[in-house]
Amino acid sequence: MLEILYQDEYLVAINKPSGLLVHKSPIDKHETKFALQMVRDQIGQYVYPVHRLDKPTSGVLVFALSSEVASLLSEQFKSHSIQKEYLAVVRGYTKESDLIDYDLKVILDKKADRDRSKNKEPQEAQTFYECLSTVELPYAVSRYPVARYSLLRLLPKTGRKHQLRRHMKHILHPIVGDTKYGRNEHNRLFREKFECHRLLLHANNILFVHPISGKKLELEAKMDETFQLVYNLFKR
Repeated sequence: MLEILYQDEYLVAINKPSGLLVHKSPIDKHETKFALQMVRDQIGQYVYPVHRLDKPTSGVLVFALSSEVASLLSEQFKSHSIQKEYLAVVRGYTKESDLIDYDLKVILDKKADRDRSKNKEPQEAQTFYECLSTVELPYAVSRYPVARYSLLRLLPKTGRKHQLRRHMKHILHPIVGDTKYGRNEHNRLFREKFECHRLLLHANNILFVHPISGKKLELEAKMDETFQLVYNLFKR
């Protein structure tokens, strides 16, 4: 059973686990479980996706319960009026805060996007981050005798594919557990020392205007046990 964070006659929001696809995709043909179908079966009602989270990312995921509401919510996402907040653990010590303003090329999947143009201009992409805490672990990594990490609050201003993961790689502070954009030696350390086999990126908060009532709606999602264990390292 998925954790339902909010539900009314227009919307339903869940806390998506890491490793779960939002919907069926040709990229992962072997997968048999999808958030969309699981929510539908759980509430006994068809649901409409209005945004996405990467498969390895956990956290708040909102669905509409009608095509009309889905259209209204999608407009809020397109206009970037929805505020999303993420928690991430990254390699190294970052600045206290900064705005990453770095255009990103459109990522085309060989199967899902084979009919789309490959000559698109890079898209504007902005991510603000704030360092919440740092930790130094007594484990040698690469040529360094200790390993340093930062716990970040990430606020994306745009919504490009893999934006947070690509932006953190761009500033040389990749997210721990990222097998596509991260560093294998740090991913391996967290697997061996903390049994952490997931991407340490969690969509913990979302704030938007309810498309029907017009009231502000703020939803929060708790971390899973694995992320909580790592999070506690920064509280020492």
